[in-house]
Amino acid sequence: MEIAIVTGASSGLGREYVKLLDDEGLDEIWLIARRRPQLENLAGTLKTKSRIYPLDLTENDSFRILQQALADSQAVVRYLVHAAGFGKMGPVSAVSSRVLESMIDLNDRAAVSLVQLVLPCCKAGSHLVQLCSCAAFLPIPELAVYAATKAFLLRYSRSLAAELASQGILVSVVCPYWVKDTEFITTASQTDKERQFCHYPLAGTKEVIARRSFQAVKKGRVVITPDGVSTLLRFLSGWIPQSILLYGSRWFR
Repeated sequence: MEIAIVTGASSGLGREYVKLLDDEGLDEIWLIARRRPQLENLAGTLKTKSRIYPLDLTENDSFRILQQALADSQAVVRYLVHAAGFGKMGPVSAVSSRVLESMIDLNDRAAVSLVQLVLPCCKAGSHLVQLCSCAAFLPIPELAVYAATKAFLLRYSRSLAAELASQGILVSVVCPYWVKDTEFITTASQTDKERQFCHYPLAGTKEVIARRSFQAVKKGRVVITPDGVSTLLRFLSGWIPQSILLYGSRWFR
């Protein structure tokens, strides 16, 4: 049995990837997010058989549940898409330590734990996909911890891709610019009391970003920048010193 596992499947880019995976001829799609009603609604629209796991990936018990489910099913994981994640805007002093730690747990620790969990169930041709951000390419004051979590995810994924290449397991990290029709901006801006982030020019849509990036995933691309702004930032970050990028991050804001 070949399956896909998608985290953050209840909304945003995660939900869009589920729709695309529905046409991949999989035996099952496992939908993971905290909100059961949204998962049930999504499952009702799919052609592919699905399993619903209303789990919080900042809690260790969630991984034990998934580990047992994988052991019981003896499934081959053809796709892992880790789309769960969140950010907070504003100075770090405006965000509680608990929230910052949860951000690190979900954006990074969960990503690593999921890979460790599914690797024994992967084979040549399996895809491990991490939803990142072009924030990974530069330091961003007032988005400091989020950008740092994505920098970790970018470097981790690139190293993992090199490690697993000999086994034929493909690793991709998707680094889009702002996506305007997801819950991310609304959630992240709740702590931006001074409105450091007011405008989101050239922001993409979740349908376009998901479709473009999934095409690149299937081609085996490692670092995927599915829009013009993220591609430009990726290029500039390879040539411009970090001190200048730090000043230029005002433009990102």
